[in-house]
Amino acid sequence: MPIPATRVTVDSVDVSTVVYVSPEEVYEFLMDFPGYARYSKYLTDVEQRGDGTPGTQYALRFAWWKLSYTARSEVVAVDPPDQIDWKITKDLDATGRWQITSLPEERPADEDHATEVRLTVNFDPGSASSSALDLPRLVSMDWVIEKVKPLIQEEAERVVERIVADLEGRRRDVELTIHTSPDAV
Repeated sequence: MPIPATRVTVDSVDVSTVVYVSPEEVYEFLMDFPGYARYSKYLTDVEQRGDGTPGTQYALRFAWWKLSYTARSEVVAVDPPDQIDWKITKDLDATGRWQITSLPEERPADEDHATEVRLTVNFDPGSASSSALDLPRLVSMDWVIEKVKPLIQEEAERVVERIVADLEGRRRDVELTIHTSPDAV
């Protein structure tokens, strides 16, 4: 008897912007992963084990509504100053990438650099472990997933906007590009 094929649904968050600093500055900034807690509304703390190179592990503590959760991630590859790849190692099938691309053709006359910073996250919502969270009575994991999905997009946008302000040393209107499939990496 043939084994029925299973279909995995993967959701993506893919957001980018241009900053006016060098790719090397962006890369070094992004390697300070524990500092991300400064930018996030829901990320309360980051604990790092390692020096940021492949194999470095992070415990990311999130809090939202009545829930708290510690995600476990690991750096799986780096390509300085162009890319940082990571994966979630517990309770959810998810991978992510920071891509850093020099854009000399987009550099304004009054700036030394133009660099695209792109955050891509791919995750399978169906892989979320129902035992990962201590849910209140009558609250299903499906309900939590549906409520969290738009928060992930908003959070990605918020993080990128705040990073731009710190990288450039000033606040400005940031144009975010939301990439959608099939363009998503």
